[in-house]
Amino acid sequence: MKFPTRLLRFGLLMGLLIIVPAAKTGVAQPKSPLAPNTWQQLEPGLELGGFTSPPGSPGAVINVLRIDTQRFELELLNASAHNDVLLTPKQWARAKGLVAVINASMFQADLVTSVSLMRTEHHTNNSYQSGDKAILAFNPAAQQVPRVKIIDRQCDDFDTWKKQYKTLIQSIRMISCRGRNVWTAQSKKSSISAVAMDRLGNVLFIHTEDEFSVHDLIDVLIDLPLEISQAMYVEGGPQAQLYVGS
Repeated sequence: MKFPTRLLRFGLLMGLLIIVPAAKTGVAQPKSPLAPNTWQQLEPGLELGGFTSPPGSPGAVINVLRIDTQRFELELLNASAHNDVLLTPKQWARAKGLVAVINASMFQADLVTSVSLMRTEHHTNNSYQSGDKAILAFNPAAQQVPRVKIIDRQCDDFDTWKKQYKTLIQSIRMISCRGRNVWTAQSKKSSISAVAMDRLGNVLFIHTEDEFSVHDLIDVLIDLPLEISQAMYVEGGPQAQLYVGS
């Protein structure tokens, strides 16, 4: 069954953001407060969950927005394509009529340019292809490929796959195509934003204000009932944000 789709857009907050336009019709409001370790439907194809770490304990909270790619499409927006205007997530959401915003990539000192490859069909923010192994790909050029894919350069032929998508965003792997934690253990901790895909093909926007080392957060995500197939890091520290306004 085909459903009408809306756009999820990526924009820039002293970095790069993913943005989800609001529904044009009434949507069900989630219960408040959000019950821990459960999903609340914001609207068909859009669910929000708050998961504790470790599961069942009064620990850190990891917020996850689950998006059905059959009902929503992704689009990348850059400040570099919009006169270098920098906005907060809430400002982006209010200006564009959006329901959610999350970082799409880390950024350079100019606050506008991604650290690695980032391009759409009509705008290139950065043409540099770094050694990072994960590339979020969407806006397919053909119907025979998945609507959204995290290309893993150790498992996939990037030269082949990059021709199949009009939008590419490169960043650091967290969970590989084999479902493994590929981040080196370290003591540094921070808040974190990540983008993942589950085994059903849903896109997951993940954010925690509580501080984790990336390695430890990956272990938690693998243990949570999220069925994550792959995940990539998009930002850490105070710049890491997720805004949901549905």
